Amino acid sequence: MSNLTPTNSAIVAAYVDTTPGSAALHREASAVLPSGIVHDSRHTDPYPIYSQRALGARKWDVDGRELVDFYGGHGALILGHCNPTVTEAAQAQLALGTHFGTCHALEIAWAQLIQQMVPCAERVRFTSSGTEATHMAVRLARAFTGRPKIMRFQRHFHGWHDHMAFGVDNHFDGSPTPGVLLEVAAEIVLLQAGDLAAVERAFAQDDGIAAVILEPTGASTGMVPLSAEFLRGLRAVTQNYGAVLIFDEVVTGFRVAPGGAQQLTGVTPDLCTFAKIVAGGLPGGAVAGRKDIIDWLDFDVAADRKREKVRHQGTYNANPVSASAGIAALTLIRDTDVCARATTAAAALRDAFNRVLAEEDVPWAVYGDHSVLHFFTNPNGLAVNPLSWDANAQPVSVFTGDPRKTLLSKLYLALVVAGIDPKGARGAIVSAVHGPEEIAWATDSWRRALRMLKAERELTSAP
Repeated sequence: MSNLTPTNSAIVAAYVDTTPGSAALHREASAVLPSGIVHDSRHTDPYPIYSQRALGARKWDVDGRELVDFYGGHGALILGHCNPTVTEAAQAQLALGTHFGTCHALEIAWAQLIQQMVPCAERVRFTSSGTEATHMAVRLARAFTGRPKIMRFQRHFHGWHDHMAFGVDNHFDGSPTPGVLLEVAAEIVLLQAGDLAAVERAFAQDDGIAAVILEPTGASTGMVPLSAEFLRGLRAVTQNYGAVLIFDEVVTGFRVAPGGAQQLTGVTPDLCTFAKIVAGGLPGGAVAGRKDIIDWLDFDVAADRKREKVRHQGTYNANPVSASAGIAALTLIRDTDVCARATTAAAALRDAFNRVLAEEDVPWAVYGDHSVLHFFTNPNGLAVNPLSWDANAQPVSVFTGDPRKTLLSKLYLALVVAGIDPKGARGAIVSAVHGPEEIAWATDSWRRALRMLKAERELTSAP
């Protein structure tokens, strides 16, 4: 049941009026799926949109409405929807076989590409998702060091397995979310990112820390920005204490640069994790890193050193269709200016959105580096000039999130009504195929959405 009804919101009424097909499908889905969805991020009041097809930077919902897409398969589609090279590669493999149950040549070529592109990738192990990749990375770190604990940072997202299922949106005290054992949560050292002195203290006081894992550009791909200086400091601290440094590059990998954030910053971790782009938008993930750590998966090394190996199955690890798509995508990223084009388009969109905010006298800001944008909706009423606000100069406390759920819900619905599908109410992910036409379309949609919010008295002018 919606908390926002057509009787009290013109925005909701417009959404309901333009998406009857989505409403009907959601009613059907609610009879078989919890909340009618298969991913928490798709929980939408009154209901999510249902897509029918997509191409390039656009997608069409089941009601035939054309939207400029700024979610991009949760960031997986830096090449846009249905890139012809990737699609052709996947289709060709479909005709040859989708699941051999044996090794195949594509898994070698795929791993070799990652090895060529990623600074830390001495060895590669494939998984089926980013969550599986981070799970494997922390298990390897514990085996390698013989220590039990993992250091994480508040709001950094690393999937949904037990070690990562708290401290992202809530439970910042380190207590477990439902279904997670207290004993598991107790093995996590949860800190605020950016405070290198706190990291040093934690290591000095606890000799059981096996690894540090983080999103190298900051929580939620830079929603809470993180400096390269902090990464360099982490590298030095982890080396000093013999701990494993893990970069979660599930989103940043092959997006912020062909070799990920580690190439961009010059800070090489011991392990890194991939998904999203690594399989060309199909299911797939990987752990890459130092040979001596990943050797804990190796049968021969385990036998030679008389130790038990880390076991790792996975029916769809390096699935041939995903491998084929991944090889095609990574080759394009390696050999062309894909990352640069996405970054350039995002910069143009960010500037355009901020100009609209200034013109509409809305004290918000749009920020972010590379090809990911974030909406700062200014819940505390700070004096913000959208044209000059610097997210990197703000204290972490500024990015605690906006508690105004009604405002955020209406913002997302208004943007969809106006013709774009953003990353919820939080921002946008830009691909290499978002061109001037899509940027102009999105800029007009942004202005229309803001005016819809003004009409409902959800926005106040700059102080």
